[in-house]
Amino acid sequence: MEGIDYHGRERSRAEFDVEEMKIVWAGSREVFEVSDRIGRLVASDEGFRKDNRTMLSRKDLFKNTLRKATYAWKRIIELRLSEQEAAWLRAYIDEAAFTDLHWGMFVPAIKGQGTDEQQQKWLPLAHKMQIIGCYAQTELGHGSNVQGLETTATFDPQTDEFVIHSPTLTSSKVAFASSGHCLDPPLHQSLYQSLRNLWWPGGLGKVSTHAVVYARLITGGQDHGVHGFIVQLRSLEDHLPLPGITVGDIGTKFGNGAYNSMDNGVLRFDHVRIPRDQMLMRVLQVTREGKCVHSNVPRQLIYGTMVFVRQTIVADASTALSRAVCIATRYSAVRRQFGSQNGGPETQVIDYKTQQSRLFPLLASTYAFRFVGQWLKWLYMDVTQRLQANDFSTLPEAHACTAGLKSLTTSATADGIEECRKLCGGHGYLCSSGLPELFAVYVPACTYEGDNIVLLLQVARYLMKTVSQLVSGKQPVGTTAYMGQVSDLMQCQCAVQRAEDWLNPNVILEAFEARSARMSVACAQNLSKFANQEEGFAELSIDLVEAAVAHCQLIVVSKFIDKLKEDIPGKGVKRQLEILCNIYALYLLHKYEGDFLSTGVITPKQASLANEQLRSLYTQARPNAIALVDAFNYTDHYLGSILGCYDGNVYPKLYEAAWKDPLNDSVVPDGYQQYIKPMLKQQLRNARL
Repeated sequence: MEGIDYHGRERSRAEFDVEEMKIVWAGSREVFEVSDRIGRLVASDEGFRKDNRTMLSRKDLFKNTLRKATYAWKRIIELRLSEQEAAWLRAYIDEAAFTDLHWGMFVPAIKGQGTDEQQQKWLPLAHKMQIIGCYAQTELGHGSNVQGLETTATFDPQTDEFVIHSPTLTSSKVAFASSGHCLDPPLHQSLYQSLRNLWWPGGLGKVSTHAVVYARLITGGQDHGVHGFIVQLRSLEDHLPLPGITVGDIGTKFGNGAYNSMDNGVLRFDHVRIPRDQMLMRVLQVTREGKCVHSNVPRQLIYGTMVFVRQTIVADASTALSRAVCIATRYSAVRRQFGSQNGGPETQVIDYKTQQSRLFPLLASTYAFRFVGQWLKWLYMDVTQRLQANDFSTLPEAHACTAGLKSLTTSATADGIEECRKLCGGHGYLCSSGLPELFAVYVPACTYEGDNIVLLLQVARYLMKTVSQLVSGKQPVGTTAYMGQVSDLMQCQCAVQRAEDWLNPNVILEAFEARSARMSVACAQNLSKFANQEEGFAELSIDLVEAAVAHCQLIVVSKFIDKLKEDIPGKGVKRQLEILCNIYALYLLHKYEGDFLSTGVITPKQASLANEQLRSLYTQARPNAIALVDAFNYTDHYLGSILGCYDGNVYPKLYEAAWKDPLNDSVVPDGYQQYIKPMLKQQLRNARL
């Protein structure tokens, strides 16, 4: 049984060069070579084993995570890995840890908001892991509303210090995502209501020695808004919390394993004093006398970091969804149900159109999100260069664009992972499928870095502003440039007469542009009927969210189409991407058919033709399905799924894994004598329950 490739026949049917598709997926040959080498390095190292993770207790899981993180740092030093290689190594270890926040939030915050002197002081310590940092912004009562933060940093001119204080329970800093210990039972319900839409950065509960803390800057009794401060939390000698600091983990989170490897924490300050120079002062400085002085660095420069973070989240969405799709696709080719003729094999589940109609749009989405994520990298570089040149013209559009794409991709990915679990039938519910843990790890992305509905409402505000400015002749830019042709888009008629007409990218693009423009204009017209615009915005928020979704889907479709205009080498590679692009676009058209019909963009007949073409596209994608997920180039270690194993030898591995469960350590279960036997022998009266 070993050594047999049960997907061999599927792989032989591929109509394109898989190796070249791997380069397209990675973004460049250089990135592919680095990621491939590091992925194999991690997979071959027993020190990074993770197959027993979901069976560990919380304490054992956390301790093992500490071991892995330290071992990873040791290997990074021994192998002299570059910053890029080290990042790939941490990614392929595939375990949420305090290092994620240290490298992903703490270090970038100092780089982006610290002065040159502050960077020279703190970054060498952070880069050598001589201090471990986290990012403490979210409070018990404030998440998306950063301006509502209650923690204060009051300047004391007599001692040249800031006094950090948490004035209320709801100003307690919390660090991503544990189901809570109830800090005060009577407050349980109100705490739940304040917690449910928050992002809590991790690493705080048990590990971090320092934090970038966001607090309200107060000097001379005046509130200057929220600013960042570097605060030491624990002693560098014995790791005990410093005076005035209450800190701990906030409890077990959703799922087995999953994010429970992270020490997400709660933090309270009781008049903690820090030196004045530990306020991050790149944009605003506080003098010895307590005066606030703005530097010559534009405040908007910090928003470049936000674009970078959201670009990373979109890229992460494509990775998470691709893992789930890889598992579901491979298992759908292994699993056979019904359809046996004359005693022959049953039909592969992947050959059923109902399976294809659920699976292939998700496969197309992984590539769509990958390409829009690659485009966002370019956008980040463009915005950064413009900001450095004091050009802020594209910032509002970039903010709206990244907010919307973060919302769209993370929601679709979370839903897609769960759909992949259902596509795998009962076995998808097993932890050994990899899907339950993948889902539990990923779903917080719908909340952190901005609640997804809140972000869509931000996009809607920008769209409403864009529509209102059309009257004055101001031309929209970037991803809203199509609004400049709003007059034509309000009147255009879809030219589709045959199913094949839907393969024309110009036809698809016009349909998505017209739908988005008409929904935005309709919202703007309805909004104008309200005397109070904010009341109108609240009343029409459902319609506004739908308009924002339409706009964001247009961005993804248009960037996929733009990708196909590039010179893409490799036999059959571009052809497969064209098929996937059309599947993604026509699936959205089918799913949101009501939008396209109600706005008059298409007719019912044209909607029917789109569905007909979509079915044909599923048939064209079918022979290439396994090869398309092979192009993700994931090792079995990283995928972490028996159902998605590369060789397809699923059932023997499932059977073997079952016997490794701790419950099977004994034939007769613990508790038999105490509980089961008294019940069987009708001796419950004497049982010690």
